Amino acid sequence: MTAAVQTVLGPVAASELGRILPHEHIFILDPDIEQNYVIEWGSEEARVAQAVQRLDDLKALGIDTIVDLTVTGLGRYIPRIEQIARQTSVNIVVATGLYTYDKLPHFFYGRPPGSGTEGRDPLEEMFIHDITVGIARTGVRAGILKCVTDEPGVTPDVERVLRSAARAHLATGVPISTHTHAASRRGLEQQAIFKEEGVDLSRVVIGHSGDTEDFGYLTEMLDAGSYLGMDRFGVEHMLTTERRVAVVAELCKRGYADQLLLSHDASCYIDWLPRKVVEQRIPNNHHHLFISQHVLPLLLQSGVDESQLDTMMRLNPQRMLTGEPSPPWHQVQ
Repeated sequence: MTAAVQTVLGPVAASELGRILPHEHIFILDPDIEQNYVIEWGSEEARVAQAVQRLDDLKALGIDTIVDLTVTGLGRYIPRIEQIARQTSVNIVVATGLYTYDKLPHFFYGRPPGSGTEGRDPLEEMFIHDITVGIARTGVRAGILKCVTDEPGVTPDVERVLRSAARAHLATGVPISTHTHAASRRGLEQQAIFKEEGVDLSRVVIGHSGDTEDFGYLTEMLDAGSYLGMDRFGVEHMLTTERRVAVVAELCKRGYADQLLLSHDASCYIDWLPRKVVEQRIPNNHHHLFISQHVLPLLLQSGVDESQLDTMMRLNPQRMLTGEPSPPWHQVQ
């Protein structure tokens, strides 16, 4: 591959990205809370050092690149990520988009659809700026778009984000990666909206698809052309690791290995729950090293071969990020 992907430190040839974790986070936090109450964040230097060490540990396990899907609504702060990127040899791709399950921030109420330049949505303009010029004043360009549909469904504000992401994709060519609520089959709604906007669904990752064993739902999205993010390995309270592995193995057996992406949706720090609750709900498994240390051997034991693992960990995320064509869909190895 000769196509380049934007990373925090600049463009990198796709062939140099190596093995990729395509749905991860470094820090997720609410800056309003942390800046006003400083409940858990603690030392900035210590948090940065911890993240650098985690990425260096990943590199030692053969992971060369992560995609940090932290966007507005999750506490994205690029100067901190840039500092980390300069201290590790792992490539970091960052995202633009907006994370909400229902309502937009009040900022956008006075900036409705059509109020941007030439009648565009201001959201679309912001996403395009992040991709083509840079995020905030850093010059760091986003290499992927992120949007969300959760259990509340496609609310008017969520639909606005989805359509703005689709239009920003069409204007820039960077892919779209989503958060979904698999139990309510939200990925199909996302695909329908993206298709209405003229998006090639092979440039879309329907995230958190590994949270379900509903093969009818999964194969319907696969047959429409999208990648599926099997991207919550270690989140045991939804499906156990063994059940997640079984879903991936079955899809590989059915010939879909070239549309699957493996990741964790983990972070080095998240403030959504008290640490004690996190440890109780996700006992020691939900971290960036889990796939390399535990899941890949389980997949091999389940009948997935080394070539399919390389496809899911290296080739698919490279193709997803660049738009390079994949082999013909659904060919059984």
